Amino acid sequence: MKPTADHNERIAKMTFASVYPHYITKVEKKDRTVQELLQVIEWLTGFNEKDLQNLIEEKATFETFFQKANLNPNAHLIKGVICGYRIEEIENKLTREVRYLDKLVDELAKGRKMEKILRT
Repeated sequence: MKPTADHNERIAKMTFASVYPHYITKVEKKDRTVQELLQVIEWLTGFNEKDLQNLIEEKATFETFFQKANLNPNAHLIKGVICGYRIEEIENKLTREVRYLDKLVDELAKGRKMEKILRT
């Protein structure tokens, strides 16, 4: 499946604040912690908890979120299928970065070890 321009635009305009509570719910349902979620997000983006809170308060879109992020140089190692899309085949940079985050949250919720999630 290949993301359409409309799909990419919707992702770009979605706010991180609207998705973050769903990430928390997803990982907590599987007995993982918010601290682990924060660790995963910081590994990918460089944002600490205070940075995330500021982005939530300013209602940053994913476009702004990833423009401000310092993406981990090993992010390209995140592979697989998320939401029906093979991450490594997504051409749109922003959509691929959002799917990186989705994939990491999924791996955390599925009980994968942190060393594997953080590609160490």
